[in-house]
Amino acid sequence: MTEYVSLVDEQDNEIGVMEKLQAHQEALLHRAISVFIFNDRKELLLQQRAAEKYHSPLLWTNTCCSHPRPGEVVIEAANRRLMEEMRMACNLTYEFSFTYKAVLTEELTEHEFDHVFFGESNETPVPNPAEVADWKYMALDDIEADMEENPGVYTSWFKLMLDKIKSVRNDHTD
Repeated sequence: MTEYVSLVDEQDNEIGVMEKLQAHQEALLHRAISVFIFNDRKELLLQQRAAEKYHSPLLWTNTCCSHPRPGEVVIEAANRRLMEEMRMACNLTYEFSFTYKAVLTEELTEHEFDHVFFGESNETPVPNPAEVADWKYMALDDIEADMEENPGVYTSWFKLMLDKIKSVRNDHTD
């Protein structure tokens, strides 16, 4: 099935629709979602991307990330993809949006207007093996330390987000 993304401007106004792979090949700004699920020990649920993913295979990243379908409300996309990737559901809250650009390979660039959602759950995920190779919970400080020692095992977007996630999360728990 061909997947499409919403092309957007810097204010997240939709300006077109394009096939997902083409948007990544042409490095065009498009709408995305990122989900961060924390357990009651304040640990983040990480996923290791499946080996079959067309980019960033077997890299560790946040709980779930994807793209809303054209016309889909971002919170609905976040809930849908959390269920499709991790086969779990919880109450998600919108936290912030930001734009980033990360070159993945010579042929692929992530250029996204990313809507970030947090949730809390102690549910055990049952990941979809087509999406997720493995999962684990880790404290944010432990992730940061591991990322410094092993930067090559994490996705580029997760590395870009971690400081902001820690800052926003600390605001919630102070």
